[in-house]
Amino acid sequence: MGHWLYRNIVEPGKLPLFLALLSFVLSFLVTRTITRMIRAGKGPFRNVTPGGMHIHHVVPGVVLTTIGGFGAVASGRHGVGAAICAVIFGTGAGLVLDEFALILHLDDVYWSEQGRTSVEIVVLTAALVLVVLTGSLPFGVNDMTPDELHSRGLVFLNVVLNGMWSVIALFKGKVRTALFGIVVPFVGMVGAIRLARPNSPWARRFYRRRPRARARAMRRVYRHDRRWSRPTRALQDWIGGAPSPKP
Repeated sequence: MGHWLYRNIVEPGKLPLFLALLSFVLSFLVTRTITRMIRAGKGPFRNVTPGGMHIHHVVPGVVLTTIGGFGAVASGRHGVGAAICAVIFGTGAGLVLDEFALILHLDDVYWSEQGRTSVEIVVLTAALVLVVLTGSLPFGVNDMTPDELHSRGLVFLNVVLNGMWSVIALFKGKVRTALFGIVVPFVGMVGAIRLARPNSPWARRFYRRRPRARARAMRRVYRHDRRWSRPTRALQDWIGGAPSPKP
């Protein structure tokens, strides 16, 4: 356990990433706790509305992310400065992605069904950073031997081939699989091989004259959504709060 902590967290160069991830998760959880209390009318917290204008927390989040990002570039990956910038950046990123749905829809959809996107993107981001923190590098570069890494051609070919799986999975409408495929190429390969989602660009292009493939894709999506939709929504509600019922 101690060796794992040193190799993946304390080892020089990885501590800032760990601090950024930790502050990102804590920032999101604290923000959601406060917003849920405001929504319920409990506690001392209130919306910030100077002059009647609601200031969303994405605004200070952008400021903190900018400061932390530029500070990290200037300070490098080592030293106290890098650690402080990592915390600032992670805190700001938590505030920004907590309102990702608002940015996406350009509307205050925080407590609507569309607002679930914010919770999903935060969980996905935290999971991807955790995978990188534990030793996985994008496009399977960490699986290459030292001799292979010295060859620019082999590195480029490895990145292109593994990136191709993620691109195909993305066109098949499998966004989560495509993102995880960037750091775990096998996941992207599985997504690229399996059937596309019915409304994806891949299905519209290649399934138009293949009614059997289109029907299989629709059945698979129906079974998948019927099995996972309810537990996924329950988890999202537990993490971020249930959306407000439609009037």
